[in-house]
Amino acid sequence: MLDNIQGKVIIITGASSGLGEAAARLLSSQGAKLALAARRSDRISALADELDGDAIAVETDVSIREQVQNLVDTTAEKFGKVDVIINNAGIMPLAPIEQLKVDEWDQMIDVNLKGGLYGVASALPYMKKQKSGHIINVSSVYGHKLGPSATVYCATKFAVRALSEGLRQEVKPYNIRTTIISPGAVATELTDHISDQETREQTKDFVNQIAVPADSFARMVAFAINEPENVDVNEILFRPTAQPI
Repeated sequence: MLDNIQGKVIIITGASSGLGEAAARLLSSQGAKLALAARRSDRISALADELDGDAIAVETDVSIREQVQNLVDTTAEKFGKVDVIINNAGIMPLAPIEQLKVDEWDQMIDVNLKGGLYGVASALPYMKKQKSGHIINVSSVYGHKLGPSATVYCATKFAVRALSEGLRQEVKPYNIRTTIISPGAVATELTDHISDQETREQTKDFVNQIAVPADSFARMVAFAINEPENVDVNEILFRPTAQPI
């Protein structure tokens, strides 16, 4: 078994719950040094205290570029390098387009797409200088398929995949790896972001019937990182076995 996680410095956004928290727990158990980022500072601080090994908590709103830059700079100052950034923070306020929830559209673009771009912009200079690094961007099954009431969310997740593939092609001279991870129905707080009551109830009912635990995502992350440095796992799409779409 490879041991390519031990000692790596890994930044995780959206680490206060769900996918990010699960990834933090698994990676910490495998010897990674972690920078945990989220808006809920109490949660990431408690998680950092709980984890065995090196972990810091940095309150971060990924929609604010200066805060993402501070996250990456703080990580580099603490640990001396940045090996991996997992751009995981995301929101999913689903609703039909005709409801014109423009503020929610803006929020999804700011967090799901621009938040990831800010992560890339902040981490890339460090990785270019090191001539090594790994950027993991979280998309979704909805980055591959369209669904009713999910149009804008799908658009942001399709864009994450386009960004990641373009980035992959551009960073080859710097020995930087890129991975897109697209989860299906996973048990997280994402459905809590849905303000439209009918859509929220339908989505929660669907997810609750088939969702897999968040540690399924964590294992995908660990697999991609743990591969040898000359192996670039570019995309992982996974669903619950019972998920038809």
